[in-house]
Amino acid sequence: MSNYHNLKAWQHARRLAVEAARAARQLPRHEQAVLGTQLREAAYSVAAKIAAGSVAAGAARLVAFDSARRSLAEIETILSVAHDLEYLPTADYARLEAWCLEATRTLCGLDRKVRSGAGP
Repeated sequence: MSNYHNLKAWQHARRLAVEAARAARQLPRHEQAVLGTQLREAAYSVAAKIAAGSVAAGAARLVAFDSARRSLAEIETILSVAHDLEYLPTADYARLEAWCLEATRTLCGLDRKVRSGAGP
């Protein structure tokens, strides 16, 4: 097993990806091709970028983590729009938002650690 499997940021991102994929399946049929696909792709990319960044060196590592943060912002926005359109019940939205915030928090902590030279 790769070292990134031990990173809390990756573990939270992986859980978010699974939960976001489940939520995307619950969207109305007419939103599956756009909103559902965009949600899944953004969520999958967060875990993938954290994994890639954890095995990269120097600037490539920081670029990967920054890209993961941008994808997390994209997920938050998609979830908000889906909730506003009443595609996501409030309880599901709150649960997904909590996973997104936890993934963001742990990724920011990992990024700070890398920038300080302590690295993963």
